[in-house]
Amino acid sequence: MGNVADESGTDVEIYRRAFNPDVIHVVSRTGAPEELLALLDSAGLERKTERTSGPVYVWHETPQGLSEEEQKGLVTRSILPVLIADYDVNIDPDVYDVTAWAQAISEHRSRQAQASGPPALPPAGPASSTAPRSR
Repeated sequence: MGNVADESGTDVEIYRRAFNPDVIHVVSRTGAPEELLALLDSAGLERKTERTSGPVYVWHETPQGLSEEEQKGLVTRSILPVLIADYDVNIDPDVYDVTAWAQAISEHRSRQAQASGPPALPPAGPASSTAPRSR
């Protein structure tokens, strides 16, 4: 069992495996930090582990029972927090959902705007030159 993320030089590789087409496979690099694994956990992906006499393989999968559309939406939305945390992600175009990506970006921008509060008003400057003058 090789690690596609290690072979590709990325932190995360997302694709559908030919012998397990019912789920989308999300592979993190060998020795991935817990922060990265926790981001994938919090996205709703299921963490899997296989211990060998050599390395311990850790990956995530979409939960069983989701439709193909739901799987694509889930993995596509999971990318944004991983990218924001400055990890390198590669997703197979066959499992990428443009609509889910647009929704994730829109929700992120909305949260950012709410967190920063209302836009600041420009500082008060000198009175306009068109203001009436007293004589």
